[in-house]
Amino acid sequence: MADLNRRTVLSGALAGIAGAALPGQAHAVTDAHQQLDWPGFLAGSDMIWRRMPKTWFEGPFLGNGFLGSGIYAEPGRNAIRFNVQHSQVQDHRPAFGSLFGLARLPIGYFTLEPVGTITAVDWRLDLWNAELSGTLTTSAGSLRLRAIVHSVRQVLAVEITPTAGERNFKWVFHPATAVSPRADPVFGKPPPEGYAANPPAELHTSGDTTLSVQSLLAGGEHVTAWRETERGGTRTLYVSVAWSHPDRTAAARAMREVRLVGPLWSLAQDHRSWWHDYYQRSFLSIPDRKLQSFYWIQLYKVASAARKDAPVMATSGPWLEPTPWPATWWNLNVQLEYWLIHGANHLELDAVTRAISEFRDNLNAQIAPEFRDGCYGIPRTTDMTLLNGTGTGTAGFPVGVPGRDTPTPEVGDLTWALHNVWLSYRHTMDDRILRDVLFPLLRGAINYYLKFLTPGSDGKLHLPFTFSPEYGVNSPDTTYDLALIRWGCRTLLRTAPDDDLAKQWRNVLDTLVPYQVDENGYMIGAGVPFAKSHRHYSHMLQIYPLYEVTWEQPENQALIQRSLEHWISFEGALQGYSFTGAASISAQMLRGDKAAFYLTELLRRFIQPNTMYKESGPVIETPLSAAQSLHDMVCQSWGGVIRLFPAAPWPDLAVQDFRTQGAFLLSAARQGGQNRWMRVVSEAGAPCVLRPGITGDLAVTDRSGRDLRWREVAVGTIEVDLRRGEEARVHRRGDQPDFVVQPVPGTAATPWGLP
Repeated sequence: MADLNRRTVLSGALAGIAGAALPGQAHAVTDAHQQLDWPGFLAGSDMIWRRMPKTWFEGPFLGNGFLGSGIYAEPGRNAIRFNVQHSQVQDHRPAFGSLFGLARLPIGYFTLEPVGTITAVDWRLDLWNAELSGTLTTSAGSLRLRAIVHSVRQVLAVEITPTAGERNFKWVFHPATAVSPRADPVFGKPPPEGYAANPPAELHTSGDTTLSVQSLLAGGEHVTAWRETERGGTRTLYVSVAWSHPDRTAAARAMREVRLVGPLWSLAQDHRSWWHDYYQRSFLSIPDRKLQSFYWIQLYKVASAARKDAPVMATSGPWLEPTPWPATWWNLNVQLEYWLIHGANHLELDAVTRAISEFRDNLNAQIAPEFRDGCYGIPRTTDMTLLNGTGTGTAGFPVGVPGRDTPTPEVGDLTWALHNVWLSYRHTMDDRILRDVLFPLLRGAINYYLKFLTPGSDGKLHLPFTFSPEYGVNSPDTTYDLALIRWGCRTLLRTAPDDDLAKQWRNVLDTLVPYQVDENGYMIGAGVPFAKSHRHYSHMLQIYPLYEVTWEQPENQALIQRSLEHWISFEGALQGYSFTGAASISAQMLRGDKAAFYLTELLRRFIQPNTMYKESGPVIETPLSAAQSLHDMVCQSWGGVIRLFPAAPWPDLAVQDFRTQGAFLLSAARQGGQNRWMRVVSEAGAPCVLRPGITGDLAVTDRSGRDLRWREVAVGTIEVDLRRGEEARVHRRGDQPDFVVQPVPGTAATPWGLP
C-alpha cells in the first residue's frame, strides 16, 4: 500500500479542519442546559416495575460497557437473579470459529434469597442517576434495594436494607458453565467436533473476599470476586469481574477492585456525576411521551453497553444470555448499534473507530493470501479483536472471495462498517480519524473489490457473484456491493484525489454497471429479483444510510418509493429493524407521518417491556437503531446541508446540542406546527448550509444579535459565513424568540417496565 501522507489526504474536499473537535470531546454544558430540570425531565422516562420481571426482556439492566447485570426472578424459585456478565469475557480457541471457539462466555449470577415468600415488587430504574431502587415485599417483611454498576469502575454494588424479619436473607453465587451460549440445545446449533466446555469454576476465599476462578482451556482466566459489608443494619454486596489471556492476572485485579470500594453513598457520587454529564450533552423532547421515554432509555442503554475502549458491542451487549448470537455481527448489527451516538453527541462511546484501527492487522490477515496485498476485509462475525477463527472461505480464510466462495461470499461488511467511521469523522471533522483510520482502511477495502471487478461485453465493470445480507441467494453485480463500491470510491476521491489509485477509482465510478432494477424496484443483483419476505434492507443501502440515491434527485423518487413499498409489503420475515429502516427511508422522503407509523409499529409489535428486543435470542441493535430513525426525522445533515425537522410530524419539538455532520451543534424549537428558531455552533469552521424550514423573511445573527453574512443558495436553503467557534441564530425577521430549550407539551404515557 502506498505511503499515506498528511498533504495527500488533506487535499480532498472532505478533509477535516486541523485542530477541530476531537472524537468524544463533549460540548460544554450551556446556560440553556442548566435551565432544564434534568432530574424532573428524565424521571418521566424512568422504567417502573410493580410486577415481577421474569426474563431478560422484562427486567431492569445496569452496565458500563464492560460489566453488565440484568435483574429478574430466578426461574422456579423464590429468589431474584442478578446476572453478572462482562463484554471482555470470551473463549480463545480460534480453531472452533467465532461462534464457539471465540464466543462470548457466560459468567454466572447471584440470587438474592429472602427469608419469606416474595409477594410484591416496587422498583424504579432512575435514568438520571443510573440506579435501580425500590422494595421487595415478602411474607416475612421487606428489603429496600439500591443497585448500580459503576460508570467507570468494574463494580456491581447492591445495597439491601431489610426489616427485622428479613435480616437473614442471603446471597448465593451460581457460576455458569464456560461454554458458548450457542451450544444450548434449544437453538439446534451443534458445536464442532472436538469442542468441549471449559473446566468448572473453582471457588476460593481470601479474607472477606470470595473468588470464582474460571480457568480456560486456551490459557488465561476470568474471575468474579465479591465481598459483603454491613453498616447499621444495611448490607452491601460488591462484585467485580476481571479477564486475562493468556496470563492469569485476573484474580488479583478483581479482588483489588472489590476491596477498594467504600460505602455505596460514596461510590455513587462520581458514578452519578458521570451520568449527569453524559445526559446533558444533548436534549430532545417530543409530544409523544411513550416514544420520548423510549428514546431516553436508548441513550441510557447505549451508555450502559458501550465505551470507546470497550469491545465493539456483541449482539446482546454486556448482558449475555443463552443465545445463538454470542459474537459481534458486522453485516448490520454493529452499524445499527452505533448510529445514534453521532446525533446524540456521544462520540465518547465510539468503539468501532477505535477497534477497526487497533486490530487492522487482523483485517488483512483473514483475507486469502493471494488477495491480501494492500487489502482489508472483515468476516461476518468476530470476537472483540475482530478475529473469526477458522473461517469457511478459501483455504479457511474467513473473508469471502467474490465468485468463488460458497455458500455466502459476503464481502462488503468492512466497507459498511467504515461508513460508521466516516460518520464519526464527519460529525467531528477530526482529521486524525480521516487520515489515520478511515482513509487507509477504506482504501484497502475498496482495493479488495478492485481485484475482482472485470469489464463485460457491454463495456461496464462487473462483480462476480457475492452475497447480499441476508437474502439467501448469491448473485453477480449484487446491489449491496455496488452501492458500497460507489460510496467508497467517491469518498476516497474526495479525500485524496492525487492518490496512486485515484485513476482506478474514477474509472470505477465511470464504468461500474448500473444497479439492477425491475418493475418492483431495486433487485438483489443481476438475475435475482427481490421476491420474498426479507428483514434486511441490504439491497437498498444506496438509499439509506449511504444517501447515494436520494429523494432530492427527482429522477429517483419513483424508484425509491417503489422499492420501499415492495420490500416492506412482504410481511413474513420482517423483523424490528425492518421497521426502523422503513422509518428512516420514509424520513428521507419527507414523510414524517409514515416514519412515525413505522416506529409505532415497531414499539407495538417487537419492543419488549424493558425496551429490549429478541430474534431467537437477545439482541440489542434494533431499539438503538430506532433512536437513529427518530434522529432522521428530527435532523438530516447528509450532503453538506443541515435540514431542520425534515420529517417530524409533531407540532412541537425541541432539541439542544444535536450534533450534525460538519461538526455543528444544533439547537432548535418548533411551536404550534411552525419551525420557530434554530441555533448552530461551529466547532470546525466547515461550510454552514442550512435548510431551516422557517417561513417568511429570515434574520441571521450571532449570539449578540449582530447580523451575519449569509446568502440563499437554493429555495429554502441558505449558506452562512460562520467560522470555527462562532454561532448563528436563525429566525423569522420581526420575531423575538428567547432561544431557550424546554420540554414540549405532551400527554402522559404508561411507563416502560411492568408498571
